[in-house]
Amino acid sequence: RGADSIGELVAALEELRIEGGHEIVLVNDGSPDNSLTVCRGLVERALVPITLVDLSRNYGEHNAVMAGLRHATGAHVITMDDDLQNPPEEVERLLAFAQESGCEVIYTCYDEKQHAAWRNYGSRFTNWVAGFVLDKPKGFYLSSFRCMSAFVVREVTRYEGPFPYVDGLILQVTQDIDRLTVRHLPRAVGRSNYTVRRLLRLWLSMFVNFSVMPLRISTAAGFALSLIGTIGSLFALIEALFYATPAGWASLMAAVLLLSGVQLVILGIVGEY
Repeated sequence: RGADSIGELVAALEELRIEGGHEIVLVNDGSPDNSLTVCRGLVERALVPITLVDLSRNYGEHNAVMAGLRHATGAHVITMDDDLQNPPEEVERLLAFAQESGCEVIYTCYDEKQHAAWRNYGSRFTNWVAGFVLDKPKGFYLSSFRCMSAFVVREVTRYEGPFPYVDGLILQVTQDIDRLTVRHLPRAVGRSNYTVRRLLRLWLSMFVNFSVMPLRISTAAGFALSLIGTIGSLFALIEALFYATPAGWASLMAAVLLLSGVQLVILGIVGEY
């Protein structure tokens, strides 16, 4: 739904003075408005090389970013949304900072985010989880406005799974990361396409697809249940010896408690392999 903002963004990006030149890659992620028509018009009268990628349906932000990265050819690649919340002139600052620092990835951060309160809380939670399961450097905000080296882009786009999480792939490739504070403006037109349900899906994708933490939680739970099962089996045996319990009750409880724990341990280990 970027038909009302993409023209202004592209016009500003075309006017940037980048040493060595630059290109623009537009990805239309199954937009229901006339974004595709607008983008085709921009390609026809382009002042810099523009590649237009039209996805067959709406696949979500991270799939769209992956499609764009596979068509980018620069020594550095900057990803950004089309909502004009990131001023186009910040692209030059971000690129210059990446070139001067020599870091493989530069994430941007904001003094004050201009998103809705629920979105800000959701982003904080996602970043906290990312720090826990993805070994994210402490204090880094995983912004969609980022600069990557060609090496990182090449390694990230090797991923061929159905549920990519770009930041998770970046953190698997490198820890050579820095950050730059940039301005963040109120949304120029329209509203965010992110909903609570989509944010939850993104969080689950990150937690399940890019971390072994769920498997290790399962393994730890298995060891804990095995320990509880062993203790419970002793109590069941004592109760069977000294109290009038139904026939077979002690052996049944011991087997259930022990085997359920052992099964979780084995599942966790198999999952790790």
